[in-house]
Amino acid sequence: MGQLILLRHGQSVWNQENKFTGWIDIALSANGIEEAISAGEKLASVAIDQVFCSSLKRALDTAKIALKAAHQEHCPIVQDAALNERNYGDLQGLNKAEMAQKYGPEQIQIWRRSYDIRPPGGESLKDTCERVLPYYHQAIEPLLKARKTVLVVAHGNSLRALIKELDHISDSEIASVEIPTGVPLFYGDKR
Repeated sequence: MGQLILLRHGQSVWNQENKFTGWIDIALSANGIEEAISAGEKLASVAIDQVFCSSLKRALDTAKIALKAAHQEHCPIVQDAALNERNYGDLQGLNKAEMAQKYGPEQIQIWRRSYDIRPPGGESLKDTCERVLPYYHQAIEPLLKARKTVLVVAHGNSLRALIKELDHISDSEIASVEIPTGVPLFYGDKR
């Protein structure tokens, strides 16, 4: 197998403002740009063959900034909505702390972290897995089997879906998995 590198996009403006972002196309914050540069510096010694990212600009911008910092800006990038963040439905654009006051912190935690409970009008992590994993098996895994190094730049929940599969994490244990912004996670052979 080749090497798979997972990278959650740098902090977005709405991450900074503590808002549910989901499928809303929000830009990186100044800190998020710095995180993407730092991620790229960590990837400078790795020859990346292919990049996959979501269709949202915070992931694409992170990929482009990281590749430039890694001196690999000519690496091909494929965007696909299958790697988009989980859709938070009616919560998108709302402040997480205000919603915790309205619905209670326990309910917000259930909506954010449970495996199969959807927020109002949105997707559960299970739903996210059902779109991310087929794409991974069809588009990304064949490159890994061909011993390629693949960088996936996506979101907290789309990457949690992949990590759940790769690390064989149970439905209940996945609730406690946190993925930091702008920090590359390495899987597979290191060349």
